[in-house]
Amino acid sequence: MIHFYAWPTPNCRKVSILLQELGVPYEVHTVNIGEDDQFKPEFLDISPNNKVPAIHDTETAVKQFESGAILIYLAEKYGKFLPSETADRASVLQWLMWQMGGLGPIAGQGHHYLKHNPGVSDYTDKRLKTEIARLYGVLDKQLDGQDFVAGDYSIADMAIWPWVSRYEWHQVDLNAYPNVQRWYRALLSRAAVQRGYHVPHVADDIPQG
Repeated sequence: MIHFYAWPTPNCRKVSILLQELGVPYEVHTVNIGEDDQFKPEFLDISPNNKVPAIHDTETAVKQFESGAILIYLAEKYGKFLPSETADRASVLQWLMWQMGGLGPIAGQGHHYLKHNPGVSDYTDKRLKTEIARLYGVLDKQLDGQDFVAGDYSIADMAIWPWVSRYEWHQVDLNAYPNVQRWYRALLSRAAVQRGYHVPHVADDIPQG
């Protein structure tokens, strides 16, 4: 059994979307980061960095934290959404790392400043808007002429999509990125993505089309 420790954040939604796409049984453990559940000893045993998401696979005794590592682990375990052929695998992994090292951290800062603390620093707001626009441009170029980020539908798409679903928080007009908009709406139409978005079931926001 996969025990999934989560709160409704983009990083957690990557994992819940993959679990839904895989169709495997899992049990959700809600970690309320607003009430410091992430610092409880039982959670730190799973995720010593006190961050969600995390999983405990009781079948293999694997305890895993870091969303990208979890995606790779699950994709490899179940043999889906991560190619085995070297070049295709490398493409998926580089776009997964692009999200982990670029879009996620910058967009996360955008959530903190542009959404929740606007105007605290004009310099910060301008810098974040510029870099977020650049990253959306990179993604738009990559999606030109193809349905998914790295060949077939993969964990790279699942990692990126929950961050793009916050485009309004980033003060981004998706009309300016037509390939991203098309891709975003295509994934939004997937039943597994819709189900995964609302795990754990404490979210009151709905992704916009």
